[in-house]
Amino acid sequence: MEKHYKEQIAIKESDFDMLGHVNNVVYLQWVQDIAEGHWKSIASPKVLKENIWVALRHEIDYKKETKPGEPIIAETFVASMEGVKSERITKIYHAETGQIKAQARTFWCLLDANTKRPKRISAEMKSLFV
Repeated sequence: MEKHYKEQIAIKESDFDMLGHVNNVVYLQWVQDIAEGHWKSIASPKVLKENIWVALRHEIDYKKETKPGEPIIAETFVASMEGVKSERITKIYHAETGQIKAQARTFWCLLDANTKRPKRISAEMKSLFV
């Protein structure tokens, strides 16, 4: 079973566009922030020092606008890991109603922090996420 990770989102005034709801680019930042938060919450200092994740592709489905004052949660988990690549799912939703605001699928590549070259995901690394 996947290890889910959640964080409450603090929406800033600057996150809103001229239509009065959260700008699409902000959702992408939230997707990256929640992935980083998850990674840092499960990896040891040694693992963090030796490994870097870089995004290969983001797919975001915008379901419903987010308006000022709404309590928002970002939740993420790793859906698969194979070779040097990982697929992560992120849902951004209203904290009280559960209404999904956006859902993302991101493909990441593991790099060796020293060489900056792709690095095969070990069984030990997989065990951190599943």
